[in-house]
Amino acid sequence: MDITSELYIDVQPKKISIALTEDKKLAEYQEEEQSVSYSVGNVYLAKVRKLMPGLNACFVNVGHERDAFLHYLDLGTHFASYAKYLKQVQSDRKNLYPFEKASVQPELPKDGSVQTTLQQGQEVLVQIVKEPISTKGPRLTCDLSFPGRFLVFTPFGDKVSVSTKIKSSAERARLKQIIESIKPKNCGIIVRTVAEGKRASELDAEMKVLVTRWESVLQKVQRAKELPTLVFEETSRTVGMLRDLFNPSYENIYINDESVYREVYDYVSLIAPERSSVVKLYKGNLPIFDNFDITRQIKSGFGKTVSYKQGAYLIIEHTEALHVVDVNSGNRTRNKESQEANALEVNLGAATELARQLRLRDMGGIIVVDFIDMKVAEDRQKLYEHMCELMKRDRARHNILPLSKFGLMQITRQRVRPVMDVEVEEACPTCQGTGQIKSSFLFHKVLEGKIKFLYYRLGVKQFTLHVHPYVAAYLNQGILSLRRKWQFKYGFGVKVIPSQKLAFLQYEFYDKNGQEIDMKEEVEIR
Repeated sequence: MDITSELYIDVQPKKISIALTEDKKLAEYQEEEQSVSYSVGNVYLAKVRKLMPGLNACFVNVGHERDAFLHYLDLGTHFASYAKYLKQVQSDRKNLYPFEKASVQPELPKDGSVQTTLQQGQEVLVQIVKEPISTKGPRLTCDLSFPGRFLVFTPFGDKVSVSTKIKSSAERARLKQIIESIKPKNCGIIVRTVAEGKRASELDAEMKVLVTRWESVLQKVQRAKELPTLVFEETSRTVGMLRDLFNPSYENIYINDESVYREVYDYVSLIAPERSSVVKLYKGNLPIFDNFDITRQIKSGFGKTVSYKQGAYLIIEHTEALHVVDVNSGNRTRNKESQEANALEVNLGAATELARQLRLRDMGGIIVVDFIDMKVAEDRQKLYEHMCELMKRDRARHNILPLSKFGLMQITRQRVRPVMDVEVEEACPTCQGTGQIKSSFLFHKVLEGKIKFLYYRLGVKQFTLHVHPYVAAYLNQGILSLRRKWQFKYGFGVKVIPSQKLAFLQYEFYDKNGQEIDMKEEVEIR
């Protein structure tokens, strides 16, 4: 049975949040600050700041507060070709030295030293492969790659590789022949799984897009005056996620911002014109995540304790070195005769929830899971196979070990960005930690004071007041509700919207452009 996926994109002035649901259940969630630019895939022209012979690596300044780390093995086998061509490009600011004419240098030996290859202050072209995590700066590579929907373009590589997931030898040969005939000189191509069955014209069109992308990088390198310089920015998180995730099972893609909607619509029209109708602009009054029940799932899905079924729950702890998960059967009724069956049932349910949590939080590194002890070897094997099957949907590279004699399962999962850790506990917005608040019955007086201040002192005539759903229900009750009275007093530009993300006596004001108006410190007019 096919899983139907839906994507919801919430664009706010300070951050963009993306939620992917599978059969209406939250499967992946990402949020990114609008100001953050250290995305995986970005390419910089930067300087080597410090050589570290003991680590056989160096630190490179890419503009982050901590220098980025570049290991000798991440220089790539074609580093000498890159270094020579980079000098040729920078030597002439007017005419770009053609990439097809670049001379291919001998490959870098695997047992070489960073001291003999690089110099302090040397300019290098680097790509981010891991975002800054905890106290570590970004991780870099000099082996550049530019991914598209069907192909991955690698400068100076000369091989054509086809995804091992394409099993048909005839199809593999066909794709390899097409790419060999259309690829330019001095570049390698990796054919992705989704290219299976695609026509030569589609592959050729994408090849031209990727070659143009590489040429624009070279033009920026040629013109660069200050270092570090960002010469290629990975497509937005939204489009990047779509490129890797998009499949025909997408029922809908809802976006609450017109410019991002246009960007996504254009991208889907390019890669799958027949599916462009699934991209929809959300225009509802309720926040997009509230309307589609995403907020509730975020609140219940993150946090230290996660309940999954019939009272059983997981406890998830994050440490610097690893993630620890404890499985608890909770208040389930236990039967002595079926204790083993009970343990297996709880463990299978825990595995299902854990596989979802790994994707949802984007947990990486080492994950140790303490399942409930099972004495029967067949049950332990069944749990291991169940976990392996569930993890097939996970795009991140991972490895799962069978249960140890202590009943522990060890999982390693690729980590390229910090673990997703959403704060679900709400700080009291009213007492600011003092433990004392004004009478909640008079809360509407506080709100009216803010509205009066906005209307008369600041001259804002159109705005939206976001409050907790219970407060919104109180303000809207009755024929002549408090909201209606405010509209008679201050005009019909006053709107009240229930928001599930807010605490009970928390409130937020937004102007007609969706920008938040900070009214928390203003004194009410009596």
